[in-house]
Formats: sequence, C-alpha cells, structure tokens
Amino acid sequence: MPTSVTTTLFLLASLSLAAFAAPARHVRPAGHAPAPAQPRAIYIITNDQTNSVVALPVAADGTLSTGTVTATGGQGSNSVDGSNQPAAPDALDAQSSLTLVGNNIFAVNAGSNTLSMLSFPAQDPTQLTLVGQPVPVSGQFPNTVAASAKNKLVCVGTTGAENGVSCSTFSPRGLGQMDALRSFGLNQTTPPVGPLNTVSQLFFSEDESRLFATIKGDPAVNNTGFFSVFSVQQAQPQQPHAGNGKGKRKAKAPCAASLATQDIRSSPSGTAVLFGSQNIPGTSSSVFVTDASFGAAVLAVDPATNLASLVGKQAIDGQKATCWSTISPATGSAFVTDVLVDRVVEMSLTDATILSTIDLSSNGDPGMIDLAAAGNFIYALSPGNGTTAPAVTVLDVSGGQGSAKQIQHFQLDAMGVDKNAVGLVVF
Repeated sequence: MPTSVTTTLFLLASLSLAAFAAPARHVRPAGHAPAPAQPRAIYIITNDQTNSVVALPVAADGTLSTGTVTATGGQGSNSVDGSNQPAAPDALDAQSSLTLVGNNIFAVNAGSNTLSMLSFPAQDPTQLTLVGQPVPVSGQFPNTVAASAKNKLVCVGTTGAENGVSCSTFSPRGLGQMDALRSFGLNQTTPPVGPLNTVSQLFFSEDESRLFATIKGDPAVNNTGFFSVFSVQQAQPQQPHAGNGKGKRKAKAPCAASLATQDIRSSPSGTAVLFGSQNIPGTSSSVFVTDASFGAAVLAVDPATNLASLVGKQAIDGQKATCWSTISPATGSAFVTDVLVDRVVEMSLTDATILSTIDLSSNGDPGMIDLAAAGNFIYALSPGNGTTAPAVTVLDVSGGQGSAKQIQHFQLDAMGVDKNAVGLVVF
C-alpha cells in the first residue's frame, strides 16, 4: 500500500482506538459441530493487464500445490493513492473481487469494466473454462461481485467516477446484459483514489432475499460510510399463453428475479470505514464486519426496516488496516487480516471480542488481505509488495477456537502472481 495511504489509515486507527475500544469479555468456546466439508481448490485473480484466475488444488491435509492459470478475457487495474500512484497490495480496495456459486466463478475486470464467468467440472475444480465473453458492467472500476444461486442473479459493485451496483442474470450459457446502475453517489475518479470513500464489498444475505453492501467513509473530511441494503424482487411468471384449440394451454413463461432500484442506507453508531463482511451462519440478519479505523463489529440488520445497528465492537490493539474477514465452520468464529500487519486475529461472532491472535511475522510477509475458510482450514493471501513474494498462508483450525496454527506458506510467484493479486474463494 502506498505511503500516503498507509499514513492515513495508521493515523485514523490511532485516533480511533481510544474512542472505539470496548472491554474484552470472556467468550466460551463453541462446541464442536460435525466435521465440515473439506476444501478441494482455492481461487485468486491476478488483477494484472491480462487478468486471470489462479486455481490451486487442495490436498486432503489442507495444503496447496501448483495449479492452473486461466485468462478472464478482461484486464485488471489498480486504485491510486493521494499521489496518483497505483496502489498495491490491496489494489482494488475491496473484498469479494471474485465469488463462487456452484461450479461457477465470477471475476471482476477493473481495467476493462467487465465481468467474467468461468466454470469447472466438479471432479477437477482447477480446470477452468471461460463461459461466453466478459460482459460490460454499468459503471466504472468494478471491484466486488456477489452471486445468488437461488435467484440466478449476479451483482457487481463499481467504485470509479460512475459508481454503484448493477446486476444481470446468469445461466450455464453465461451472463446476461447488466441492468442500469444504482448509484452510490460517491465523489470519485476512475481509477478511484482509495482506500477511503470507496465501495468495499457486495454480498447476499444468508437467505438471498437481500443484497448487502459496505461503503467506506472518510472521517478526515466528515464523510460518513454506510451499510446499504437492496431487496431482491421475485418477478411473477407471465400468464399462460392461449390454448392451441385442443384444450391445452402453454406453461407460464418464467421471469427472472431482479434487484430493487433503491437501497436503504444506515451508518451504525461507532463505525466509520466498513469493509469486509460475512453473514453469521444460522441468523437471518446478523453480520460480522471489519472496520479499518478500529477493528471489527457485529451488526444486526432489521428485516423490516433494512437498517443496520451495532451489536458489539472491538478495537484491535496495534492494527493499521483491518479490512478482510471470513467465518470458519470449524470454530464458529471470525478471522480477520490486516494489509500492514502479518497476523490473523480470531474474533467472536457474538460481540467481536478477540479470541486469539496468530502471529505470522516469521513468514516475512508485509501483511495479508483476502482470506477464506473451508473445512478445518483457513487460507489467507499476501500479495507481497513487489519485493516480498506473494503467498498463501494455510492455517489448521481443527482444534476449535484458539487452536489455529500454520501448516503451510505457499509462494505464488512461480505462477506469475504479483502484488496486484486480490480475492480468494474456496471450493
């Protein structure tokens, strides 16, 4: 991350710790649930001029090995800092720059303003194929994508001069045309000046009835970030066609779901720079979310009003830019990363209190960004900084809360990955 951006976040964090700190409370470790399904592959986008999806196979013991690189048909890009220099690592200022539904991967192409869809056979999840051609998005600088299997709907967040959300349907044949932009009204450029005042993440609610979005504010200029909620509209099938004269009527023509054109926005008390978020499993409206100004929080999203409110929050001592999160099915807890501090922090899903801290500084990485949990493992990406090689750190959490331990530090430079790499999802 460029020096000026680093300084901004560091000062913001320092000023915020005293105001946002909450006393730690004892959290009883969650009981062990049945063993979750184990991962078979992880995916990352290179986000370079020729954007590609890197697919790495996962062995039975959770470790990674060299996989495949498949072009998306689009171009990557970088946000810029206050000096107009390309930002990296954290090139897109977002989480979920690629997402996975079933055997389909959706990847943003920030440099060509398009979205790509790729697929793979379940028996060989590293053999990717581009489905159709990349589709132009509405808006500029797409940096985050969410997909709903239930609604066959994929939505993209853009954070350039034309910013907001646009959506399309998807099928085995590929992507449909993107609909009109639902603007967030951010005063931005293309490429955007980040990381503040940018779109952070899109993700569907656990029941897929709503699309959530997190938007970073900029406290230095009294710009308040917000949590955005769009309802998914279930279209009614068209009436049956007239009969054919023999008493038969044709079946109703199906209609695709769509996203509401207007969102509901709220700024939960005590939050400022909302970033990476996860639905808390088993709840319809609870969300775990990081905030780069202090640490992380648990929010409740009212199902009637769609307004988000604060349930609990926790400042992370020594944090500089806590931005990405995942929830482990093996531990029933959240894990967060910091692009400027090489560690993973485990936090409660009840009130965001800290459960453990995994110091990974011996790896020599400058910090970590996107991460994902699956089975008994957590995978965290460090894109490096141009001098330090990009790598994925693998943690074993099979012992439950507080048990995380590193089992692999897998370097990616041999596969052509560099400091622009973003996104991480698991199949």
